[in-house]
Amino acid sequence: MNNYDFDCIIPRRNTNSYKWDGAENPDVLPMWVADMDFKTAPAIIEALKNRVEHGIFGYTKVPDEYYASIIDWFKSRHGWKIEKDWIIYTSGVVPAISATIKALTSPGDKVLVQTPVYNCFFSSIRNNGCEAVESPLIPDGNTYRMDFEDLERKTADPGVKLFLLCSPHNPVGRVWTEEELRRAGEICRRNGVIVLSDEIHCELVYKGHRHIPFASISEDFLANSVTFFSPSKSFNIAGLQMANIVSSDETVRKKIDKAININEVCDINTFAVISSVAAYREGGEWLDSLLDYLHGNYEFMRVFCRKHLPDFPIAELEGTYLVWMDCRKLGLGSEALEEALIQDARLWLNAGKMYGAAGEGFMRWNIACPRAVLEDGLNRFLTYVRK
Repeated sequence: MNNYDFDCIIPRRNTNSYKWDGAENPDVLPMWVADMDFKTAPAIIEALKNRVEHGIFGYTKVPDEYYASIIDWFKSRHGWKIEKDWIIYTSGVVPAISATIKALTSPGDKVLVQTPVYNCFFSSIRNNGCEAVESPLIPDGNTYRMDFEDLERKTADPGVKLFLLCSPHNPVGRVWTEEELRRAGEICRRNGVIVLSDEIHCELVYKGHRHIPFASISEDFLANSVTFFSPSKSFNIAGLQMANIVSSDETVRKKIDKAININEVCDINTFAVISSVAAYREGGEWLDSLLDYLHGNYEFMRVFCRKHLPDFPIAELEGTYLVWMDCRKLGLGSEALEEALIQDARLWLNAGKMYGAAGEGFMRWNIACPRAVLEDGLNRFLTYVRK
């Protein structure tokens, strides 16, 4: 039994919410962009209130406590000992990835991704003049696995300089095992490919699974990787704009730091610092309760789909709050289905095609909402299908 009311419906319209105020029709239910409809941890709200009462919001010096809270959290929560000198802060994981690609590639180089995968990977690669090389994940029942033969073949291409790993994986919900990460890491190391590991969803992992930071597996993997993470997804504070880059290689860090300054994403604001420290110092109990509730939402959706939508299987959800649904039975392209659902069902989901060619025919649901809202969304989808 948790002490937090995740069933409470908090109106978000007319709050300049990208998620809720993005549709022209106010009757559209948004279950697309990845932020949650829950208040963040009380400790974060209280810390922000205390800072607001000071009343002066000048330029921020990031204190030692910021680094210490990260180091302590990752050591206790994930068994990974991070050194302070390894950490570079910036305004978000996507800017962090873009700056790191800029730092470690030249225009025309190739970056490997495992599709379907987070759509901003493609823009970060493209905006740096690089080429995205897709290694499609292999569907395996209601889940996915890595194609190691394809990974070996494509990393052997001397033009491939980086492997952009999504761990846990968005949108298919996998939490990679140590064996999978180790095998992928050895392939990359053998072929001289640096691993960039996006671990922004690392806290959103359900019972029976464990997030393993890629760089924590071995000294060789640490040396051959750059890791990205943020409390933004797991504590619903994405609008406060903060993320961290971790690299043990001083030469690599200097290159990334230069790229961050070139891209002008080298600073974070006062509230980002305050909320991050509060999350890592005092947010653990709230996070554990959140995970129980989110998994309950997934179980509710799974039962609903088995009963009412058997032709629309959903992927097993090991991590994240993003559910991957197979909608190929409708015979519509996913972009056309996204538009049809908005117009006819007043339901906004993400089209699978935006995550690469392997996502065509699928839709991504954001289930980080009160259960009554999730049920409403599922019923809207069901009504559309029956029509």
